[in-house]
Amino acid sequence: MKKISEPIVFFGSGPVAAESLRLIAQDFTIEVVVTKPRAPHHTGEVPVLTIAQDLGLQVQTASNKVELDQLFAKKSFVSKAGVLIDFGIIVSQKVIDYFPYGIINSHFSILPEWRGADPITFAVLCGQKTTGVSLMFLVEKMDEGPLLSYAQLPLDGSITTPELTQKLIHLSDSLLKRDVPGVLSGQNTSGSPQSITGRKVSYSRKLTKQDGSIDWSKPAEVIEREIRAFTGWPKSRTNFDNLEAVITKAHVLPDMGKPGHREIVNRLPAVHWGAGTLVIDSLKPAGKQEMTGEAFLAGYKKQLLG
Repeated sequence: MKKISEPIVFFGSGPVAAESLRLIAQDFTIEVVVTKPRAPHHTGEVPVLTIAQDLGLQVQTASNKVELDQLFAKKSFVSKAGVLIDFGIIVSQKVIDYFPYGIINSHFSILPEWRGADPITFAVLCGQKTTGVSLMFLVEKMDEGPLLSYAQLPLDGSITTPELTQKLIHLSDSLLKRDVPGVLSGQNTSGSPQSITGRKVSYSRKLTKQDGSIDWSKPAEVIEREIRAFTGWPKSRTNFDNLEAVITKAHVLPDMGKPGHREIVNRLPAVHWGAGTLVIDSLKPAGKQEMTGEAFLAGYKKQLLG
């Protein structure tokens, strides 16, 4: 595919934005990358800044909505449209209106399902059979803009949030390459109502560290989904007789047992609940490397059985 000469402004700050920028730069001319600045005292890598530097792209930074407004009040850009992914800053109507063809936001769900901060994790948490990517014309109200397009992705019930994120990044890139050229040529700049997807309105939220504390009163299948959903962060933590551990992989058996009772099933640690048994395939005890459930029993059987 020949690189599109009509330029765009790219808005993005997080790791999803960085990977998306690396892909989109192969096919689009990027006039400038707008991102958050390096935080004070932060000495590690800043993914978007690093990718932009590697690609030789111009960068402008803003920490919040006010600074973003000020940036566009004093700078002149020729791009007729922007593309926004994983930005983390509210964009005012002033900035949206700066672009004759608007700003296209790639949102990682089938809108209006999972509007908000963390649609990928919530798709895994809820055990959905499908999710996807929506290209939306940005408006001030959160994730309520008209759709340029959308595409679905089937889920097999075993995917983790990091694995799903990678799949959606590539699905997003394919949609952007297919549909943004039509916007840049002025052929499609209005979009369609979100109701065309047939999905119900729902909202995700930012996770907290407390979300990762396993609540053993929940059904085993819910806990198993949480383990997959929280793999990257906040991780699924529990305590076996004062031994802290992060459970990294598990599966559910229909076996019944006394709720909360811990035992060994098929040479693996297991916790019964009224609606199934959670069998632990791998986990990471505090201060140790990740290990299989069988290896865990070799050293910590007493703590498991309490």
